[in-house]
Amino acid sequence: MTILLLVIIYIAFIGLGLPDSLIGSAWPGIYPEFGLPNTYISFITFTISGCTVLSSMFSDKIINKLGTGKVAAFSTALTALAILGFSFSEQFIFLVLLAIPLGLGAGAIDSSLNNYIALHYTARHMNYLHCFYGIGVSCSPYLMSMALSNTSWRDGYKYAFIVQIVITLILVLSLPLWKKNGGNEDGEDVKPVSLSFIDAMKRPEIRMVLLIMLATNAIEYACGTWGSTFLVEARNFDPDSAAILLTLYYAGMALGRFTSGVLENVIKTWLRIAIGVCIVFVAVILMLVPNGVFFSAAGLFLIGFGNGSIYPNLIYLTPYNFGKEVSQSIMGFQIAAAYTGVMLTPPLFGLVSSLLGIKVYPIFLVVLWVLMAVSILVFVKKMKSLGRFDKNV
Repeated sequence: MTILLLVIIYIAFIGLGLPDSLIGSAWPGIYPEFGLPNTYISFITFTISGCTVLSSMFSDKIINKLGTGKVAAFSTALTALAILGFSFSEQFIFLVLLAIPLGLGAGAIDSSLNNYIALHYTARHMNYLHCFYGIGVSCSPYLMSMALSNTSWRDGYKYAFIVQIVITLILVLSLPLWKKNGGNEDGEDVKPVSLSFIDAMKRPEIRMVLLIMLATNAIEYACGTWGSTFLVEARNFDPDSAAILLTLYYAGMALGRFTSGVLENVIKTWLRIAIGVCIVFVAVILMLVPNGVFFSAAGLFLIGFGNGSIYPNLIYLTPYNFGKEVSQSIMGFQIAAAYTGVMLTPPLFGLVSSLLGIKVYPIFLVVLWVLMAVSILVFVKKMKSLGRFDKNV
C-alpha cells in the first residue's frame, strides 16, 4: 500500500505542474486575440502566485485538520474547474478572476505533499516527486502547441482540463489509502507543532532559506513565463515553435530531478544542490549569446536541468534543518516564499522589458542567479555556525 500511495502522490504532482506552464505557452495566442499588451500576463501570474502564497501560509492548520489526502483531492478539483473556466473566458477580467482558485489550490497541494514526502520517504522520492511535476509542466506546452497549430489556445486549456479531472478522480478514489498509511515508513508518528510566521522570522536561518526559495523559483518562472515570448520577439521564433522549445525547458527540469534522484546514493544532497547551481550559471551565460538560436534553446534546457534539482533537494532537507515537528509550518512558509518569487518576477521583468526591451532577459536571469548563489552560501555558513549542517545527508 505504501508504494501504491507513493504512485498516487506522483500522479497528483503531475496535476500540480499542469496549470503552471499553461499561461506562459498560451499567452502569445491570448494577448493578440484580446488586444492586450504582452505585459498583461503579469496580472494573471501575480494573482495566481499571490493566492498560492496565502494558501501556503495557512496550509499547516488546514492539513492538520482535514488530512493530506482530502486537501490534495479537493485542491486538484479546484484547479481543474479553473482551467476549464479559462477555456471559455471571453474577457480578460475573467482570466484574472479564475487565477484565484488556481492559486489557492496549488498552494495547498504543494505544501501538503512536499511535507508528507519529506517526513515519510527518502530524498530520491522527493526528487522523483518533483520530476513528475516537471512532467506536468512539460505536458502543458505540448498540448498548447498542438492547439495553437490546429485551432486556438482555448482547446489547449480544454485538453489540460481533461487530464486534470482524471487526476482528481484518481485522488478521490485513493482516499482510503491515506488512512492506512498514516505514519511514516519506519512506523514513527510525528506530532506536528504549528510555528507562527512572526516567530519563524525571528530565526535568521529561516529568513535565509526563504530567500533561497524565492530566488530559485524566480529563475524557474522567469523562464516559464517569459521564455516563449523572448524566443518569439528577440530570437524570431514563431509562436508554436517557441511553445515546443518551452516544452524542452520543462523536460530539462524533469530530467534534472530524475537524475538527481538516481544519484542519491552516489552524490549527497548538498553536493547535488551545488552542482545544480553551477549548471544554471553555464546556462545563463549561454543565454547571453546574441542571435544565438541554438544557444538560447540549449540555455533554456540547461536552466531547467540545473535549477530543477535545487528546489526539491532543499525542500527535502526541511525536517533535517529545522526539525520534524515544525516541518509542516516551515514547509508552508518556504513554498509561500517560493511563490512570492513567482508572483513578483513576471511583473518585475514586464516593467524591465517595457523600459529596456525584451533583449535584456538573459541579463535579468544572471541577476537572479547571483541572488540564489549568494543566498545558498550564506545559509550554509549560518547552518554550520548552529551545528546543524550535515554534508552527509
